[in-house]
Amino acid sequence: MNSFFIEFRDPLFGIIVFFVLVFLITISSYWWAKYKNKEHTKSLDNFLNDFKTIPSSKDIELLVSKGEMSEKSWLLLAALYSKNGDFEKSIEIYSELLKVTDKTNVREIMYLLGRTYFKAGFLERSKKVFLTILKDNPRSPNVLHNLLLVYEYMKDYDSALEVLEPLDELKSDIELDAQYLKAIKIIHSTKMDNDEKAKELLKINKKNGNLTYMIFEYLFRNNPPLAWKNLDSSKSEILTDIFWNLQRKDLDFDIISNNGYLRELYSARGDISDVTKSNVFEFDVLINLGKKSSATLSFEYICDNCKHIFPFAFNRCSNCHSIDTINIEISLVKNFNRDFCEENNSFQ
Repeated sequence: MNSFFIEFRDPLFGIIVFFVLVFLITISSYWWAKYKNKEHTKSLDNFLNDFKTIPSSKDIELLVSKGEMSEKSWLLLAALYSKNGDFEKSIEIYSELLKVTDKTNVREIMYLLGRTYFKAGFLERSKKVFLTILKDNPRSPNVLHNLLLVYEYMKDYDSALEVLEPLDELKSDIELDAQYLKAIKIIHSTKMDNDEKAKELLKINKKNGNLTYMIFEYLFRNNPPLAWKNLDSSKSEILTDIFWNLQRKDLDFDIISNNGYLRELYSARGDISDVTKSNVFEFDVLINLGKKSSATLSFEYICDNCKHIFPFAFNRCSNCHSIDTINIEISLVKNFNRDFCEENNSFQ
């Protein structure tokens, strides 16, 4: 008995006991964590099994009402559906959440519902949602901006311009939006002829130099001589695709001869032979290949704000909705039109 207490008081024995206890605690913690992780995985698998097939409206209604998943998780799921283009399921989730959520969260969910209606193309529904929010919360810049977009897509430009008034009172920067909406209203007007439209559009452009692509695309399409007359040569690169696609009969060679960028562009296209090289790689290649070249230019359009790439020109980015942020990227491609024409001529 005495020998046991002597061993217990031995420092080496105490160290051994300490490490044994640490080992037991570590092993216990490991297995407990593994058990909890297994239970969590099992719970997650059960939840995901419910979504192996897209749930119906009744399934969503039942799942939301049960409250087995947090509201935040439902919002993330709805956002995921929307991102993947399944706007119908996203709308159903937001609609069901509005039935069970706290009053403090109603405004946020209604805003998300209105945004999803807009993305899905249900403009009238989106408008009603935003107007409902503004009825109780009129000082909501984000909602007003989205309502402006809805009116614009509905081509109700007068209503869109009216939305600018409360935004101005809320100290939002509306100058560019105002110019853009006035310009697009003029372009789509049925009460003005082309000459009147051109005159008003030039007033907008000369005021501060904005909307160059939008305005000159219209002018070169409808009144090329007026467009050449009012062209700011320093902005030629912004209109590269427009110049490239102009018909030869619409060219003003006097202006072209005095503009270095345009001389290179039309030498590359083969209309003139004023230059033998260019600092623009694509132009330089086409100039050196000459008129027999089977290559031509292709264009991509990048938003300077969000860097989203589009195959077509835009005045308001459809991704981030910024205005006048178009940036044109050029590349060389095979000229299939020329090859097709040559093949047709060879058969004649």
